[in-house]
Amino acid sequence: MSDAVIACSNLAKTYQGPAPVPVLLGVDLEVRAGERVAIMGRSGSGKSTLLHLLGGLDTPTSGSVMVQGRPLSAMDEAERGRMRNATLGFVYQFHHLLTEFSAVENVAMPLLIRRMKRKDAVEKAASVLRDVGLGHRLEHLPGELSGGERQRCAFARALVTEPACVLADEPTGNLDSHTADEVFEAMVRLSASHGTAFVIVTHDSDLAARAQRIYELRDGVLHSSMVST
Repeated sequence: MSDAVIACSNLAKTYQGPAPVPVLLGVDLEVRAGERVAIMGRSGSGKSTLLHLLGGLDTPTSGSVMVQGRPLSAMDEAERGRMRNATLGFVYQFHHLLTEFSAVENVAMPLLIRRMKRKDAVEKAASVLRDVGLGHRLEHLPGELSGGERQRCAFARALVTEPACVLADEPTGNLDSHTADEVFEAMVRLSASHGTAFVIVTHDSDLAARAQRIYELRDGVLHSSMVST
């Protein structure tokens, strides 16, 4: 798994309680630089749980997760936080933009958290926003952007740190088909230009069909559905 950007082996998760609930029963996955991998499955099948485990936001019951060859289990919480900020990007169904900040300020936020100089952070954020077709919206607040523009802004924020992999949970779930296409095309451009890998959880079969690999999460295990040509 050393050549994988992100990988997991025999990953399992059971939520404990009066009646333990097994969600993942041994998931194996490898994602390499620039790959777009889609994961489909019914609601409650564990897709979001898998993303959280891959991103170090939750801990598995058993199995391992490797990010750029490093096991998450060997990192303490502070190290996992630094890894997430340096190596991974996250995009969710809701954009989670800060309403009081402009588009360029929202995108610059991860760089400012890294203590990059504000001028440099804003310049880099503006460049990524131009990459996703929002160069004319830099100073607009989230409330002044369309749904598709807000989601493209969220993608730009996820990519501004030049992560090795973006974990996207239903990124087009709140969008109409035309706007979803815009967001996906922005994803493809950025994947090609930055070599960024994407792991995309989605119910959208059209979106999944445009990934390079498709899996279905069923009965706690990933099943390969298709490899695009």
